[in-house]
Amino acid sequence: MPVQESGRLRAPVRLTSEGHRVTTLELLFDLVFVFAITQITSFMAGDLSGRGMLRGLVLLALLWWSWCSYAWLGNQAKADEGALRVSLVTAMAGLFVVGLAIPEAWQDAAGGLAAPIVLAVALSVVRLVHLAVYFVAAAGDPGLRRQLVRTAVPVTTAAGVLVVGACVGGRAQTALWVLALAIDYVGVYAAGTEGWRLHSAAHFAERHGLIIIIALGESIVSLGVGVAALPLTVAIMVTALLGLAVTVALWWTYFDVVALVAERVLARRQGIERARLARDSYTYLHFPMVAGIIFLALGLKKVMISVADSGHHSLADPLPALALWALYGGVAAYLLGHLAFRLRNVGSVNWQRLIVAVALLVGAAPATHLPALAALAVLAAVLVALISYEAVHFREARRRIRAAGD
Repeated sequence: MPVQESGRLRAPVRLTSEGHRVTTLELLFDLVFVFAITQITSFMAGDLSGRGMLRGLVLLALLWWSWCSYAWLGNQAKADEGALRVSLVTAMAGLFVVGLAIPEAWQDAAGGLAAPIVLAVALSVVRLVHLAVYFVAAAGDPGLRRQLVRTAVPVTTAAGVLVVGACVGGRAQTALWVLALAIDYVGVYAAGTEGWRLHSAAHFAERHGLIIIIALGESIVSLGVGVAALPLTVAIMVTALLGLAVTVALWWTYFDVVALVAERVLARRQGIERARLARDSYTYLHFPMVAGIIFLALGLKKVMISVADSGHHSLADPLPALALWALYGGVAAYLLGHLAFRLRNVGSVNWQRLIVAVALLVGAAPATHLPALAALAVLAAVLVALISYEAVHFREARRRIRAAGD
């Protein structure tokens, strides 16, 4: 049984406080998550079609919701202590199994386990273990336990739909997995935030900042993995550097000012207002940013293949239309996610980012006629121009915001 010490539960969990930061076990958990999203990028690259991209997005949304669940749990109690350590390791194992099953998520290979069912069951275990341990961590807090009971309804329903979808396969599987996502996302939102607790704004903001970094790392990995066995050429090197410039630009747009301001706004809120802001800004509005980065990674992967595979492509060849839409549309989705994130936090719109996002969506169609490398160069130039403009135009405001954290 847990015992009380200074008003805090000592075992089997250790509750957090305002100064709590991300633990090393949570970082290890993130490495398993990044393996899974790397598998999603490869999955979409192997089926570059509307169907393949929709299925990849569904898989990413399922994984994102699982990751977010443990971000909230790690804010309630220390992730590397007691029952939470066991639950996080269990979730890591489940997500690793999910990652292994992703290549066969719809097309089960003969001679092995039924991969779609394995994936659905593993994800369900991850979510149900989370609820059980969260209930333990909520001992002494009736409001939080009532919130967890309300949340368990959509979570368990979605898990059942997910398993049924895996059993039927094909288009019905896609439809049922989309339905499971809708039940989960809408149901958790409808359950409200009255009982949720967010002990540490710093931990929660850092947790999501780190997952943005990890997703950006996937875009860099996508550039290098496909050409590791090929001789280095000028075209490969230029492609890699342009891809790196795009990745750094996206890092800049988030971490230079936006992440700092958002964390400070969250830290000033308390109680239900803080929980609601955290849910909206981070749990929901970070998803389009992460999804945008993953689609960018898919586009970068296809650019590098087009440039490096001289046996099947020339440098004058354009990207396949869907790969170009992933490249430009991924960045547009990331920027639009930023706009919504900023609007929810400070109530203002960054008009130059909105203009760039719209320009990328409008310009994607004509860019399908450009050589792949030229299309990437245009994207890099637009993003470098954006952050250069912001660095000069908002120089004083940026200096004040960054200095305030010193």
